[in-house]
Amino acid sequence: MNIGFVGLGIMGAPMASHLIDGGHQITTCIHNTPAPSILVDKGLTIVDSLEEVAKNTDIIIIMVPDTPQVQEVLFTENGIADGLSNGKLVIDMSSISPIDTKEFAIAINSKGCGYLDAPVSGGEVGAKAASLTIMVGGSEENFSRALPIFELMGGNITLVGENGIGQTTKVANQIVVALTIEAVGEALLFASKAGANPSKVRQALMGGLAQSRILEIHGERMINRTFNPGFRIELHQKDLNLALQGAKSLGISLPNTATTQELFNSCSANGDGALDHSGLVTALERMSNSTVN
Repeated sequence: MNIGFVGLGIMGAPMASHLIDGGHQITTCIHNTPAPSILVDKGLTIVDSLEEVAKNTDIIIIMVPDTPQVQEVLFTENGIADGLSNGKLVIDMSSISPIDTKEFAIAINSKGCGYLDAPVSGGEVGAKAASLTIMVGGSEENFSRALPIFELMGGNITLVGENGIGQTTKVANQIVVALTIEAVGEALLFASKAGANPSKVRQALMGGLAQSRILEIHGERMINRTFNPGFRIELHQKDLNLALQGAKSLGISLPNTATTQELFNSCSANGDGALDHSGLVTALERMSNSTVN
């Protein structure tokens, strides 16, 4: 199958690589992110514009940081929308606004094309291992068409509802992830300050009810001080901002989400927005004048 892929960054590059390994031809254009040499060596096709990407492929995947970038990719002059024709399928795997997603889907559907919002969870590790969780919003028909592609990139793939519900599910996921990172940070900081070896504490907790992927992966990063992303704090800030904006529009309160966002804000204010989101622990450390060690 000919697949367009826009956004070959930390997540997009390994995802596209799995598609090539699965026998698909991938076409892209140079849009903010240069084409990784490993994909070029595998036969990546590079065209001159987003419009050409859409014209030359049947399915177009977008994997960019935020809502404005998705809007630009789709609707800028000579963008993806300009190259669409009846029957093509656009899949946005970015993490963006559920409200804007619904509007994007309507615009793409008006061209006789399908639209899926299919944000992912699992980070760089999951992208490289093809073990991403994929949360899909859209029709059963379009989901069935895309499922063989999704299966090359992830293992837990769920059609959760109509367009926009995939993004809503991702926002919910990011609330859980952020609050769990914050809890792991507090626990390891407490243990360390009390004189315990945080590595051994983490090992012990991994055998009990506190066990989680966050404790396993991000807890280890906190202990080893390996905060290279991963998933950047500034991107998680964006996702929690979507959560808090959504909560306001729904008339509900998310108090711990708001607190965790303030900790991310503290990290960014101290120049750490590009760290992996496990670096949230540095905000707790500054408040306590103590470190996990």
